[in-house]
Amino acid sequence: MSNEDITLTAGDAEVTVTPGNGGRVGSLKVGGVELLRQGEKFGCFPMTPWCGRIRDGRFLDGATVRQMPLNSPPHAIHGTARDGAWRTARADGREAVITYDLVAPWPHPGRVTQAFTLTEDAFTLTMSVETHDSSFPAQIGWHPWFNRTLEGEGVQVGFTPAWQEERGADHLPTGRRVDPLPSPWDDCFGMPDGVDVTLTWPGRLELKVASREEWVVVYDEQEAAVCVEPQTGPPNGLNTHPRLVTPIEPLEASMTWSWRRL
Repeated sequence: MSNEDITLTAGDAEVTVTPGNGGRVGSLKVGGVELLRQGEKFGCFPMTPWCGRIRDGRFLDGATVRQMPLNSPPHAIHGTARDGAWRTARADGREAVITYDLVAPWPHPGRVTQAFTLTEDAFTLTMSVETHDSSFPAQIGWHPWFNRTLEGEGVQVGFTPAWQEERGADHLPTGRRVDPLPSPWDDCFGMPDGVDVTLTWPGRLELKVASREEWVVVYDEQEAAVCVEPQTGPPNGLNTHPRLVTPIEPLEASMTWSWRRL
């Protein structure tokens, strides 16, 4: 097993997975056109064992208060798995599986597995968090950075969420649900029938982000890229919507990007 880059190809689609750089997808090209923002911190990275921000970096783990490093002061953000080197379990042209073992500062042993499948017009990512030891709360999500422009007009983001999580001054949900507000966004939305967001680069490409999960964060405050982030709970969800990983029940989620030429 190694953590060298993995290239997947199907038709004129090509994906690069970078296990050694946080288990992220470093590149997605369709017809030779790069869809993801390039750079060591960009591409599409996994968010686990939590998504978005944890208030003050603290969460309740049973009766114990845990403190995570404040990597986005005053909060902790986006989990720990994106900071480590993952290992390749297998890779065979159109599919790959990589794994990451949770380590300090996360207080519990556990294993994260990501599987990737590429076809000529779709890319599916699946992630699971499992434990053979003590149970713990966790979240799963992905944070893709899609290029705002593909040599033309800027991307259009289309979706019809049921609600928006009201965002407080500290950037965290207040617990109130409000009617969706217009862009710009760094916000969490509820889509109880599953995440369904369409990115349209006029005259070039339409890409749909789909997941059975009901939460999606949309971030479009940067000039270079737009982020559409399906996840298993809202920001600060380890405190407000904890999902328990147990020795008999892992936490699993998946996301599919499908595209067509315009």
